[in-house]
Amino acid sequence: MIASHLLAYFFTELNHDQVQKVDKYLYHMRLSDEILLDVSNRFNKEMEKGLGAETNPTACVKMLPTFVRSTPDGTENGDFLALDLGGTNFRVLRVKVSDNGMKKVEMENQIYAIPEDLMRGSGAQLFDHIAECLANFMDKLHIKDKTLPLGFTFSFPCHQSKLDEVSRRQSSATDISSPWANITFFNKSAPCMSKDFDIDIVAVVNDTVGTMMTCGYDDHNCEIGLIVGTGTNACYMEDMRHIDLVEGDEGRMCVNMEWGAFGDDGSLDDIRTEFDREIDMGSLNPGKQMFEKMISGMYMGELVRLILVKMAKEDLLFEGRITADLLTTGHFETRYVSEIEKDKEGIKMAHQILSKLGLEPSHEDCVATHRICQIVSSRSASLCAATLAAVLRRIRENKGVDRLRSTVGVDGSVYKNHPHFARLLQKTVRRLVPDCDIRFIRSEGGSGKGAAMVTAVAYRLADQRHEREKTLEDLHLSTKQLLEIKRIMRIEMDRGLQKSSHDEATVKMLPTYVRSTPDGTEKGDFLALDLGGTNFRVLLVRVRNGMRRGVEMHNKIYTIPQDIMQGTGEELFDHIVHCIADFLEYMGMKGISLPLGFTFSFPCYQNSLDEGILLKWTKGFKASGCEGEDVVNLLKEAIHRREEFDLDVVAVVNDTVGTMMTCGYEDPYCEMGLIVGTGSNACYMEEMRNVELVEGEEGRMCINMEWGAFGDNDCLEDFRTEFDRAVDELSLNPGKQRFEKMISGMYLGEIVRNILIDFTKRGLLFRGKISERLKTRGIFETKFLSQIESDRLALLQVRSILQHLGLDSTCDDSIIVKKVCTVVARRAAQLCGAGVAAVVDKIRENRGLDFLKVTVGVDGTLYKLHPHFSSIMHETVKELSPKCQVTFLQSEDGSGKGAALITAVACRIREAGQR
Repeated sequence: MIASHLLAYFFTELNHDQVQKVDKYLYHMRLSDEILLDVSNRFNKEMEKGLGAETNPTACVKMLPTFVRSTPDGTENGDFLALDLGGTNFRVLRVKVSDNGMKKVEMENQIYAIPEDLMRGSGAQLFDHIAECLANFMDKLHIKDKTLPLGFTFSFPCHQSKLDEVSRRQSSATDISSPWANITFFNKSAPCMSKDFDIDIVAVVNDTVGTMMTCGYDDHNCEIGLIVGTGTNACYMEDMRHIDLVEGDEGRMCVNMEWGAFGDDGSLDDIRTEFDREIDMGSLNPGKQMFEKMISGMYMGELVRLILVKMAKEDLLFEGRITADLLTTGHFETRYVSEIEKDKEGIKMAHQILSKLGLEPSHEDCVATHRICQIVSSRSASLCAATLAAVLRRIRENKGVDRLRSTVGVDGSVYKNHPHFARLLQKTVRRLVPDCDIRFIRSEGGSGKGAAMVTAVAYRLADQRHEREKTLEDLHLSTKQLLEIKRIMRIEMDRGLQKSSHDEATVKMLPTYVRSTPDGTEKGDFLALDLGGTNFRVLLVRVRNGMRRGVEMHNKIYTIPQDIMQGTGEELFDHIVHCIADFLEYMGMKGISLPLGFTFSFPCYQNSLDEGILLKWTKGFKASGCEGEDVVNLLKEAIHRREEFDLDVVAVVNDTVGTMMTCGYEDPYCEMGLIVGTGSNACYMEEMRNVELVEGEEGRMCINMEWGAFGDNDCLEDFRTEFDRAVDELSLNPGKQRFEKMISGMYLGEIVRNILIDFTKRGLLFRGKISERLKTRGIFETKFLSQIESDRLALLQVRSILQHLGLDSTCDDSIIVKKVCTVVARRAAQLCGAGVAAVVDKIRENRGLDFLKVTVGVDGTLYKLHPHFSSIMHETVKELSPKCQVTFLQSEDGSGKGAALITAVACRIREAGQR
């Protein structure tokens, strides 16, 4: 018993000594985390070079776009063929993908050999052989009469210009001497298409892409594909905005990294050893694929052999004996490394393998060989982990998250067959990127299944894109349609102006009794009220003329409580007067009587400038006893009840009129006012001879169009969609303000929400899952629509907005949502442009001019804040009214200033009349 303990102790110490000896000898192959992080950072710089248009030609890591833009989402469906070509044999597969509540993939495949003469022959002969094998496979399955989509895994470095087309190959360490060296082009016109069957080649993919897509079907977080086998490579989903080699900056695309060439520029020379250099010099492509030669299965066994030879020559192994077999390149196979590293039988396997090479190894020799294999395979796994860590950090930064959750799909004989490689790789990656939760899954179906999955995804995306475009088609307005809308608007304007048709007209064309725009001679101090929502402003406006012409303003904003909005008219106007009193005291003007202009942004009928009969409340107001009453009288009565001050209410105007007057003070050509915000409306200067509701034919008068009701008589039905009708039906005033509901901020977000719900129900968005938040009316505010369309906003931030709304979105979902927002906002801007074009053309025709120069004063949050609304509207007006030069002037001071200016104009005219 004592003897056996001593023997065990002796062997343990002996083993320890041998391990230490090898560790010391191979010190440079044992890489610390510090070195690995440095390698990771170097690799990140190489990735950047490969992605840049200017730096790509000299980059070692080529970062080739694959045109694979999406991973599987589990809803793929159909029957597909796949070719898996990458060696002396190739596979033909039939892959059935079903999504009938249970994701299911069924595969049938057959392996075909490629004769040596064909491998060395012409491309035409090779692809003829492939086509014959494909025909044979389809015959056996009785599917030759079907035209099936085909995905092609072509495991050689390629340049892709489209998903279904590759050209110009590059050399690779694994195939430089292979018979594939003359294959330079493959696309739909290739010779294999001439057989007696039809196939639809949808996708050509690299084996790493196939691996990612295979694993991505089972795990939707899979966004990296990794191969560690005879060769090594990786791919991942990169943000389009970083891929300079491909046009477009939205969404993501899978990039085939071709990372085996990392270090070809010498960037890894400081960690390469004499054994790596000897491997490279003896290879068929010296100076190429440096990284691959340090980690892949083609070279791992050879690295061990070279180390064994050198240590034997230095009398550190085998008592200095070297056999011919040990000296023969390739005789120490990589599979031996895996066998020697097995936990229980590794030392025994080392003895067998070394003996097979003609050596008579001692136990110490076997222990040392075991340790050498460990160091070589550990270095391989560690280097692979360093580059993978760089990829994961990049994805995390692209997504802008503090912690990344992602999956890596892996294939390859080294990863699958080596007893410890996978564990070492995973452990090292997690150590290098502690802010990433990474799952590794093995590809079980091979890259052929992945090619079929790429094809299935491509078909799903094409079908879904077609369905979405078909749905959105009705929201796209042609020039012909816009001209028709412009024509109908002109008809409705004429109907509103004429006595005989005014009562039935939807565009009411209300006279405002504003007969003049500012001429620059106005002066004085004026008060203004600006009432149009839950907040309102009281302003003091000081107008100066002469050399120091200008406008000085002071204002204070007040809130109207909900109970007052829903209470009585008396309560509402008493509250307004209370706020005026507070403002006068705040300004130190208590007891002073000033002329007052009242911007009242609700539909009114006017018989004079200082009278406005409220037709109906909008914007959530329901103060009783006001509709049908003169709002100026209601205000005066409230002032008298207060008995603190008196005011001369000179003018009551709509906010569009206030906007026109504000801009008119700056630009004498301003003859139209436009509001595009929560609601929408317009006004313009009409010839008195056309205003039948007011006596007199001399001069002009501003007309408050109330164009939001355009279409309430069904004249726009040909242009309204199911989504417009859904928004209208659930609104507070169904059947009313139809034009406004197609163009204004109150409703655009709701139109978008209805489209998103429709898409989701049909499985075209959010993987068919409707969140409760998305079902909530008003949840998709128009401000989100403006934010999403911002040119400065990356899709990452779009996803953040959607997540804020409780919508679990993918990158693809973000692109679709952005597209919907773009279509809805563009239509709104075009409709608004058609309305403006109708007005400016009417002004031009009124005056009998061949060409009109006119300015439109504009206000409203949608116009001001949406990134593209204004430019699209401007373009539409220019296109529809080519005989008008229209300038758009944005109102910066609001319609309250306009009310004061109208008051100033009215006072100027009144004083001139008195004189």
